[in-house]
Amino acid sequence: MNSVIEEISKIGIVPVVALDDAKDAEPLAQALCNGGLPCAEITFRTAAAEESIRIMSEKFPQMLIGAGTVLNEEQVDKAVNAGAKFIVSPGLNPKTVAYCVSKNIPVIPGCTNPSDIEQAIELGLDVVKFFPAEAAGGLKMIKAMSAPYGSMKFMPTGGITEKNIIEYLDFGKIVACGGSWMVSKDMVSNGEFDKIESLTSQAVTKMLGFELAHIGINTDSEEEAEKTADTFEKLFGFAKKSGNSSVFAGSAVEVMKSRYLGECGHLGIKTNYIDRAVYHLQKRGFEFDNATAKYDNKGNLKAVYLKDSVGSFALHLLQK
Repeated sequence: MNSVIEEISKIGIVPVVALDDAKDAEPLAQALCNGGLPCAEITFRTAAAEESIRIMSEKFPQMLIGAGTVLNEEQVDKAVNAGAKFIVSPGLNPKTVAYCVSKNIPVIPGCTNPSDIEQAIELGLDVVKFFPAEAAGGLKMIKAMSAPYGSMKFMPTGGITEKNIIEYLDFGKIVACGGSWMVSKDMVSNGEFDKIESLTSQAVTKMLGFELAHIGINTDSEEEAEKTADTFEKLFGFAKKSGNSSVFAGSAVEVMKSRYLGECGHLGIKTNYIDRAVYHLQKRGFEFDNATAKYDNKGNLKAVYLKDSVGSFALHLLQK
């Protein structure tokens, strides 16, 4: 998978934006970044698209800016010259896709049937857009259509909202979702950038789905850990379960058999998508202790500690 598309996958949500006036590009980009989505697909359906991409790319180099609704080679050149890092199209135009591939420009064309997917494969692609997602059959259609094409992944756009995005992202063949509910045209034209920032932040929070999994208590010995877990069991009926390095009392309390990270212990935080959580928290300035990372038998990250403690507790993320 192309490195740009890999980053899109980590971001998880691609705001799809139509701008009628390039003056809105800078405050919109600021709102998206502040809200936690340093990414945007600017559609080429308006005359302001090219200049908007240029402004966003120059003022916010940390953002991943793409051009959407790109229909021909001329628009590809305009978008890329303005600073677009990827191209998205509503359908699969073999000539336009081949042009992007020849110039090593990441391109995600729209596909809604097996014939489109086979053309995309022939052109060397492994990620396509599914558009209009809900109108074209939604997740059920993606699952049915993807079955014969094991290596193909999808970026659905069209009808994706805060109500169904988790359902889509939970399917392993979806790299990210495009959406416009946090950047509606009316909000942009009315200058409601504070609202856009708030809705963007809510979208990221919804996607990552952080929840407290358990509290870890440090002790100095296995004997002390067993005794502590026994107490929780007697008090509250939290069933004790011993492991190699700790003893659980129910699912909410983990008692360490020897002192580990954190002065007082640790907090386990569950997340819907741990790789995305790591990406977004790093963007917020937090660092991770890679030496603590644990992986499943397929090489997928399942747990990792942050470097810094909070309130004398170490923090580690856990894949739900």
